[in-house]
Amino acid sequence: MSQRTITILGGGFSGSMLLVQLARLTGGPYACDVHIVEPRATPGPGLAYSARRKEYLLNVRAPFLSAFPHEPTHFADWLRTTNAPVCAGGFCSRQTYGRYLQHLTEEVLAWPSATGMRFFFHHQKAVAATLAPDGASATVRLADGHEINSHQVVLALGNFPPAPDLRISPAVRASPTYHSNPWGPQALQNIQPDHTVLLIGSGLTAVDVLLGLAADGHHGTVTVVSRNGRWPTVHGPLGQSYPSFYATELASLTTVADVVRVVRQHTRAAAAQGLDWRPVIDSLRPDLGRIWQAWPEVEQARFLRHVASIWSVVRHRSPPQNTLAVQQMLDAGTVQLRLGRVTDIQPAGPDLEVSISRRGEQEQLVVRHVISCTGPLLNYSRVQDPLANSLRSAGHLVPDALQLGIQTDEHGALLDMQGRASTIFFTLGPSRRPAYFESTAVPELRQQAVALAQHLQADIPQG
Repeated sequence: MSQRTITILGGGFSGSMLLVQLARLTGGPYACDVHIVEPRATPGPGLAYSARRKEYLLNVRAPFLSAFPHEPTHFADWLRTTNAPVCAGGFCSRQTYGRYLQHLTEEVLAWPSATGMRFFFHHQKAVAATLAPDGASATVRLADGHEINSHQVVLALGNFPPAPDLRISPAVRASPTYHSNPWGPQALQNIQPDHTVLLIGSGLTAVDVLLGLAADGHHGTVTVVSRNGRWPTVHGPLGQSYPSFYATELASLTTVADVVRVVRQHTRAAAAQGLDWRPVIDSLRPDLGRIWQAWPEVEQARFLRHVASIWSVVRHRSPPQNTLAVQQMLDAGTVQLRLGRVTDIQPAGPDLEVSISRRGEQEQLVVRHVISCTGPLLNYSRVQDPLANSLRSAGHLVPDALQLGIQTDEHGALLDMQGRASTIFFTLGPSRRPAYFESTAVPELRQQAVALAQHLQADIPQG
C-alpha cells in the first residue's frame, strides 16, 4: 500500500475544517499523511477569529455556528462545557469562536486518527507549489526552505486584505497612518484618542473598527465614506421562518430581474402576514448557489453591478448591540457619514489628504489616519501572495472573469486555461465565490469541507 500525502495550505476556518473532516472519515485503515501549513502560531482561528478584542462580535448567533453540518448544537455544547464567556443575545466574540476552532484542530493534531491517518502542523508560510514532471504530484515549498511532496494540494488561503480600487503611492502605502488591513496584528494601535480618522466603506468591517476605536477611548472625529451610505441591517428576533419557494418559483429563472421580482413579491406577502422580511431572505440560503449558477455570466455581472451592494446589506447583518452603538456615535456626532467614493490619497505632512468624489464633484479632506474597510480583495489577478503568484504564473490557477476568485470544477479542483480540472490542486473557501457567490460564512464553508474530504477520500488507498 503506497503512502499518500495531502497538504492543506492555510489554517483558518476552511483549511482547519478540512483537516478535521479528513480525520472524521470512516473506513480505512488509510496510509495517508495530512499536512497543514499556516504562518500563524496556531491553526484554527485564522485571520477572521484571531483578533484579541472582546468587542469584535460574530455576526451570526451561536446556535448556527457549529463546525459540523450534522451536529447543529456542537458549538453551543462546547460553550456550555468550557465555561466560555457569556454571549450576549447569542452573539459571541470572534475570539471565543477562535478558541473553539483551535480546540478542534488541536484534538486532531494531538494523535493519529482511528483510521490510521497522521496529521502534521507546519508553522510556516507556503511560498510556492510546483507540479512534478509526470503530473502525478506537486512539491510545496515553505518559507524556511522545507519541501513537502504532495499527491494533493488544497489552497485554503482565506481572505486577502482589503485593496480599494484606487492607486495609492508607495509613500502612502508605507505610511503608519494608512491602515490597509484593519485585521492585522498591529491594526489601530497607533491611533491616539484625539486623532481624526477616515474609514473607506460602511460594512461590517467598518462597524467592528468603530467599536474597536470606541473601546480604546477614541473621541476624535471619524468620517465614514460610503458609496451607497448604507450600514448593515440589524438581526431580527429568533423564531420566525418562511417556507422555501425556490423549487416552485425560482429554479427555472435565469435573469436577475426575474429573481428580484419574485423575492419582492414574497417580502410583500410576508409583510401582509405580519412577518418580517428577514425570514424571506433566510429561506433562500440553502439555494443561493443554485440561483447564482443558473444565471449566465452576463446576468451574474448585472447582479454585481446593480444588486450586490444592497444584497450584502440585507444578507450579512449586524448584532443589535453593534447597531445601537454605531447609532449612538452618529447621534453624538463623533462619527459622520459621507456619501462618495475615495479616489486618491496623498501625504500631507503628518496627515493624509483624501480626495472624495460624488456626482462629479471633488472634495478634499485632511485626516491623520485612513483605514480601508472595503472588504477583502477577491480578484486573484491582483493578489500578490507568492504562492498564488507561482500557481498563476504556471497556469494552474486561473482567476475568473468577474474577479471573484478562482475557476474550479464542482469539487473545487482548479481549472487551467483550457478548462481542464486538476487532479492535484484544489481549493475551498472564499476562493470559490465564482461557483457559489456566497462562499464566506460558516454554513457554506463547513459543507465545502465535508464534500472535499469525501472527494479526496476516493484517492486514498486502503490497507
